[in-house]
Amino acid sequence: MTLHIDDIRAAATRLAGHIERTPCRHSKTLSEITGAQVWVKFENLQFTAAYKERGALNKLMLMSEADKARGVIAASAGNHAQGLAYHATRLGVPSTIVMPKGTPFVKVEHTRAHGANVVIEGETYDDAYAHAMKLKDERCLTFVHPFNDLEVMAGQGTIALEMLEDVPDLEILPVPIGGGGLISGVGVAAKAINPDIRIIGCEPAMYPSFTNKMRGMTGQSGGQTIAEGIAVKQVGDLTYSVARPLVEDVLLLEEPFIERAVALYCNVEKTVAEGAGAASLAALLAYPERFRGKKCGLILCGGNIDTRLLASVLTRELVRAQRIISLRIVGDDRPGLLATVSRVIGEMGGNIIEVAHNRLALDVPAKGAEFDLMIETRDSIHTQEIMDALRESGYPPRVV
Repeated sequence: MTLHIDDIRAAATRLAGHIERTPCRHSKTLSEITGAQVWVKFENLQFTAAYKERGALNKLMLMSEADKARGVIAASAGNHAQGLAYHATRLGVPSTIVMPKGTPFVKVEHTRAHGANVVIEGETYDDAYAHAMKLKDERCLTFVHPFNDLEVMAGQGTIALEMLEDVPDLEILPVPIGGGGLISGVGVAAKAINPDIRIIGCEPAMYPSFTNKMRGMTGQSGGQTIAEGIAVKQVGDLTYSVARPLVEDVLLLEEPFIERAVALYCNVEKTVAEGAGAASLAALLAYPERFRGKKCGLILCGGNIDTRLLASVLTRELVRAQRIISLRIVGDDRPGLLATVSRVIGEMGGNIIEVAHNRLALDVPAKGAEFDLMIETRDSIHTQEIMDALRESGYPPRVV
């Protein structure tokens, strides 16, 4: 069993008019930041904000009428659930989605809103998967796997057809890897069109499932990653067999690079990317020498990120850039001290966000006081200018 370009082209014909034909646009600013020539495929513009619709819909459209009448089932806590539920409802196919107990409420509600019967079962994805397989057998339903299925993979491969139609001379495609469905479909399509194009995988360092299998290792996977959409402990056997001959290398991504990529999409492209969706840009940030000067096609494969997490990521990026910084100042505990310090910061154009006043710290003289000030500045240079001004005024600050 393998995947052919003809399968992907047939899927593209099948999907036409049923999904968004998303744009692939050049980013001048991201190109300047990374040193590569960056083109972004905005799959976050799909109705459910992720590419997963493509594979799910292709699978649905290939089912017999009898199977459609009985319905489909899947185990998923993410984008596959919403994509399958949405298109199943559109086509009049009953859908059941089994989700583990820890699934965020908003994802459960979105999946229900798309028309699925949501079953909450098990503590982990594996528990949910086992229950889904049990229900499949009991109710004679068709199981739609999120990645380890040739028809699903063919649907995902249509992304590469569109990218190379828009930008035929792309040289390298860094592709996020979770279970392997996206890189399998994209790799087959891209290599069939241009055998010289380079396919590079991108995995979170905490979940190196493809890397481990590629190297014959049995390393453990686990941990809290912002790229939960590709936090898969074991790559699919079918996806691996299709993708492995096409993949030149796999790059492991540490969390700060993924966070920065999410923030750059928001601040530069004015678009929302989830952690997994930003993985290909993170690869350019983490390994710039691998992509410098090359014409790179990045798949922004999803934009479903919790708003609180997005706010945290953007704030943390301000801290990394020293646009938000906490300073500690020790001085005499007398009236007017805080006013003087505030005046210096204000005259320098800084903005005080928080102030904490501590008189009980034992490393501060009994007649002294310790202030922690969180300030907002334009950039790291501005921050240094404010610190220098405080020092010249007799209040040398220390970064907390």
